[in-house]
Amino acid sequence: MHSKAPAEPLMNDGLDKEPPAKRALQYVLQKKEQGWPVAGIYCGYAPIELMQAMGIVPALLCAFSRVPIESAEEVLPANLCPLIKSSYGFIREGTCPFFTAADVVVAETTCDGKKKMFEQISGLRPLHVMDLPQMPEEDEAKAAWRRMIVKLRDFLEQQTGRSAADSEIEKAISWSNRKNRLARKIFEYAALHPPVISWKEIYDISFLAMPSTGQDVIPLLEEKIEKLEKRRQNGQYFGSPEAPRVLVTGCPVGGDAAKIFRIIEEAGGIVVAPDSCTGTKIFSHDIEENTGDPIGAIAARYLKLPCACMTPNSGRMEALSGLIETYRPDAVIDFILQACHGYNVESRRVADHVTQNHGLSFLKVETDYSDADVGQLKTRIEALFETLPKTAAC
Repeated sequence: MHSKAPAEPLMNDGLDKEPPAKRALQYVLQKKEQGWPVAGIYCGYAPIELMQAMGIVPALLCAFSRVPIESAEEVLPANLCPLIKSSYGFIREGTCPFFTAADVVVAETTCDGKKKMFEQISGLRPLHVMDLPQMPEEDEAKAAWRRMIVKLRDFLEQQTGRSAADSEIEKAISWSNRKNRLARKIFEYAALHPPVISWKEIYDISFLAMPSTGQDVIPLLEEKIEKLEKRRQNGQYFGSPEAPRVLVTGCPVGGDAAKIFRIIEEAGGIVVAPDSCTGTKIFSHDIEENTGDPIGAIAARYLKLPCACMTPNSGRMEALSGLIETYRPDAVIDFILQACHGYNVESRRVADHVTQNHGLSFLKVETDYSDADVGQLKTRIEALFETLPKTAAC
């Protein structure tokens, strides 16, 4: 019988002795003091390996609080995605310290709302918008995205005076691959039954590791693996073997949007796979090394990220099948932010894939950053768990 005692929390086991946002800000400011320019980014498609090779530190910009949304709605439509409104509200109010530290902002055309929001902030920092190809299986897509990365390199050179030879980009790719492999190894501790790592730890690791250089974060990831292995050996698990295992897919989750994870736990479940670009997705593919064309290799890898902005986005269904095989969830919850039309429309395809190909229970949740629907969401998730076979998680 597995022990039901929770494993020691993340803040006490060596990876993060402070809140991850505070630690991330300290990292960015430390790099800035060392002379690194700062590039504010919003999305997992931003090619951080190029920035790091150039001696530029990527910084994830604020986007997950409901607090600045009221201010944003004085300019933006109220029925816009809360992530976009939050992003703009932070900048309008001057309350995002990562934006304050940023010398430039790197943006991308993943959705129409974000494109128009970028126009609103274009005069506040030097801004470069990358035109993301959204039919990644077409032959022209890789060449087009490679050109966009070259244009980004030119922009960064002009704005920061930094440059990078192909050999330096290759080194950054190697470090990034090592970081990604370690992150995937950490996430797989959630595949144990029950897991020895919580969704909060996975989220914090993703938040800290995604923009960090491999050299800086790899010792922390290696230390985390040692701690998780000790948990496993000591029988320290999260939840009970009978708790429903849940894979959460869909829109980015963080800050106030993380209510979905907390509600799942309050309803008696365990989140074993947070499948989003703020969770495990961004670490899912390595970049091919030593190709002689490191920018082309970066382009090929990033086009494999299965965001709902892509069409026909078969990669997302393939990725879901892999996650289901690895993490063995009892149910899948598709998390949709209001007015995110790409993920909302695609949810039907996800539902069919999960139920027909894997025989799993499925629930679509459409919400925003407020707490107004917490009770309703908990009732719906509890009802989902009631439909699961009693032996599902045993």
